[in-house]
Amino acid sequence: MNNRLVFLCIVWLSCGFLMTGCQQEESLPDQENQDPAIQVKNSDPAQPDPQNYSNQEIANHLSNIAADVPNVDDASSVVAGPYAVVAIDVDKDLDRSRVSTIKYSVAEALHHDPYGKTAVVIADADGTERIRHMADKIQQGHPIQGFVDELSAVVGRYMPEVPINEDQPEEPDQNKQVIPEDDQQELEDIEDDQSNNQKRNNQGSN
Repeated sequence: MNNRLVFLCIVWLSCGFLMTGCQQEESLPDQENQDPAIQVKNSDPAQPDPQNYSNQEIANHLSNIAADVPNVDDASSVVAGPYAVVAIDVDKDLDRSRVSTIKYSVAEALHHDPYGKTAVVIADADGTERIRHMADKIQQGHPIQGFVDELSAVVGRYMPEVPINEDQPEEPDQNKQVIPEDDQQELEDIEDDQSNNQKRNNQGSN
């Protein structure tokens, strides 16, 4: 009787250990499946790595920068080969000096972006329409290579709007450097006398 009781106890304990082991093994896959969910990348799939930008993504990027500049209604960009052209839409009633100021502001904003340092900015109606037409065709799936020549012609027509360093010192007047300050007035007096003598001679000959 005692032997049978001992045997039953051993069997019961063995079954208990086996069940515990199975439960632990079943729980391991669940933990393994949960671990990948914890490791989340700090990257947005909608924002690709800048080093992997396509020409179209760069063009959209430059258009967004230009469109954020005040007084720019819309912007279209084309990037093909070594060329990057950004066309902006502005109020047609603005005078040329105001449009030039806006173009400079756009060029300055692009200059601070690694993809826009050498971009050509245009704002006239004809050039803007050409760039918009090319951008639409490229978005429809037309190969970019087919627009390289046309884009090259546009770049050749418009000078790049590159921001100028406002802190750049003015070029010195070489004449003022050559002539001593004390002799400057004397030189001007001599030039006046020569001019007056020439006038008298002309009057005398008449």
